[in-house]
Amino acid sequence: LLKVAENAEFARRELNKAFVLMQYFGYLQRNPDDAPDTDFRGFDFWLKKLDDNGGDYSKAQMVSAFIDSIEYRKRFGQ
Repeated sequence: LLKVAENAEFARRELNKAFVLMQYFGYLQRNPDDAPDTDFRGFDFWLKKLDDNGGDYSKAQMVSAFIDSIEYRKRFGQ
C-alpha cells in the first residue's frame, strides 16, 4: 500500500480527480452525481478544466465557480 501511495504516476493521475471530488463534498455537500445532477458530466467538466490548466485550480476558476453557484447560494443562504 505504501508503494502505491508514494507512486508519483499514481498521485499525478489521481490528484485532480480527488480535488474535484472534494469540491463537491466541501462546497455542495453531495456526490457529483447526486441531484440536481444525474450523472458525472459536471465532474467530468471540472476534471477536464483542471487538467487543461495543469492542475492549477486558481487558473481553472474552480473554487469561485462553486462558491458563486446557485446551488451553493441556496444551500448557504447567500
